[in-house]
Amino acid sequence: MNELLSVENLSCEFEMGSRFAARLCGRDVPVLRAVNDISFSVAAGSAVGIVGESGCGKSTLANMIIGLAAPTAGTIRLEGKVLSRRRDRRTRRRIQMVFQDPGASLNPKMTIGDALSEVLRFHDLRGGPAIQDRCHELLDLVELPASAFEARPSSLSGGQRQRAAIARSLALEPDLLIADEAVAALDVSVQAAILNLLNGLRERLGLTMLFISHDLGVVRQVTDRVLVLYLGRVVEDQPTEDLFNDPRHPYTQALLAAAPKLTVRKAPGQFALAGEVPREIGLPMGCSFRRRCARAEARCAESAPALAGPNEEHAAACHFAW
Repeated sequence: MNELLSVENLSCEFEMGSRFAARLCGRDVPVLRAVNDISFSVAAGSAVGIVGESGCGKSTLANMIIGLAAPTAGTIRLEGKVLSRRRDRRTRRRIQMVFQDPGASLNPKMTIGDALSEVLRFHDLRGGPAIQDRCHELLDLVELPASAFEARPSSLSGGQRQRAAIARSLALEPDLLIADEAVAALDVSVQAAILNLLNGLRERLGLTMLFISHDLGVVRQVTDRVLVLYLGRVVEDQPTEDLFNDPRHPYTQALLAAAPKLTVRKAPGQFALAGEVPREIGLPMGCSFRRRCARAEARCAESAPALAGPNEEHAAACHFAW
């Protein structure tokens, strides 16, 4: 399959505090490493999941890809073309995001029809009576009733608002749709409906998706491949079913062990995840996960394991993964 998105050695750092105050104290400004040297690619028509606990860099990565945050280092390519922070209108159209809280991303003073019409008009995608026709096509595409055209976000349920937000993203006919915790704020039954909708849209429109979530169960339903992030680094990269059936990194194993299960027994070698994600400032040498890892040995403190595996489709950043 053709490669749509390519991320190479991408990093993002934020200065924590004032440079002036740091100079007065004779020290450097502390730096938070939100994303640390990440590389991956997304094939056209595929769905890739990004998972990890809060604070692992998932949303920062998404914000850099869409252009809301500037990388400190590295490149982002769309069909081989390097994307800069300043993007033209056509490039912005090609990558769209669905955010976690549709109540915050939709203007409460505008009807859903107005919100969709504004996008179509601004990007010169439709004009005159064709705008309203296209709006109703979009509402039908996300399985919202025609009456939603005149409705304001406050009169819709959470699931309906998220459908409206998806419709607004699809109005620009993007090549890549990024869903950043798009179902995290919804009830379980509503989550299932939105996930089914996204799967249907992907099949119907040939969408390429980047699905970001802390919920492994959700990611399993919509993706072909999963990247596991820890402290801004990719620690495991495998096809979805391989990752769930044979996780290789201790962090992935711990995430799977922590997921609620009714009848499935815990896989051998999995252990409970203790503690919280440490601060990204002043990371220790060696493996960044070693202080929470039950398998850590002296070697783990001496050198950081490379992200590697037996072939191109399977990789894990652990000295004992393979």
